[in-house]
Amino acid sequence: MAETLVINEIFHSIQGESSYAGLPCVFVRLTACNLRCTWCDTTYSFHEGKPMTVGDVIVKVLEYDCPLVEITGGEPLLQPNVLPLMTRLCDLGKHVLLETSGSLDVSRVDPRVVKIMDLKCPGSGEEGKNIYGNLRHLDKKDELKFVIADRADYEWAKQKLAEHKIPGTVLFAPVWEKLALKELADWILADKLPVRMQTQWHKHIWGAAARGV
Repeated sequence: MAETLVINEIFHSIQGESSYAGLPCVFVRLTACNLRCTWCDTTYSFHEGKPMTVGDVIVKVLEYDCPLVEITGGEPLLQPNVLPLMTRLCDLGKHVLLETSGSLDVSRVDPRVVKIMDLKCPGSGEEGKNIYGNLRHLDKKDELKFVIADRADYEWAKQKLAEHKIPGTVLFAPVWEKLALKELADWILADKLPVRMQTQWHKHIWGAAARGV
């Protein structure tokens, strides 16, 4: 039987986040999520989607002739067949990014995949779902992201950085239209934190409500 996935959308766009921001990228968004973050901007991915075989997903991705591919959601690791999908994309020479909440085990992800993993701050309402053991499975190519809603989230994130050794890039992102970019930038500069601040460039370009871009 063919390996199948429930796919919400596949599209070609500019990468809006992470240290890969600005690069053309093919996004494969999987359906379903085990979290309900208060600020979630992709609630349509919780239920909308259609079954596709791993082979059909790969065919669609290859149509865009783009070297960078991001697997996202929802929470992509909820679907076990995402693991062979990522491995096959790596085998085809694609540079594969995985965006994951960190609430599920990342240890079985192909080591060639760049993991962009959240630690959920208190303002998300999902802090209790963080699996801190996942940090052991990050290496220097991987990225750890904190989505920050307010000063309390910022202080929490700063504490986690002090408690854990993070080998790769650390990203601080403000919740869209809740925390001003300047305010977060001022905090980072004042504390001299070795983090990369990010915004969501796709929203600046196409607007917060746009899909498939």
